[in-house]
Amino acid sequence: MYWETLPNWFWIMYYLFLLATIGTAFYCFVQHTLRGLSIIAIVLSVIIPITGIINSIGRLEGLNEFEHFVVQLQQGFIWPILTMLGYLYLLVWWMFFLKHTAKNQKA
Repeated sequence: MYWETLPNWFWIMYYLFLLATIGTAFYCFVQHTLRGLSIIAIVLSVIIPITGIINSIGRLEGLNEFEHFVVQLQQGFIWPILTMLGYLYLLVWWMFFLKHTAKNQKA
């Protein structure tokens, strides 16, 4: 049975984003900057994809991962809401990281 999936370029960008997040969060943790935020970013970068994979296992034939995510969100399941909040946190974490890096370069 063949399942639809998102294009390869999407998966490359997605996993590069997660790996970059884990790498920069680990760097900040080791450097003792943004420690608490970094720990949360590392944990979310690992938990979010696992949650997505586990919840996409039972998706309907003909739906890709994003379509399944939207359908589950419309049906009121909690996992896509928590996943969206996790992605939002990672984006906010990147803003904090970039702001902190820019501030340190000026000094």
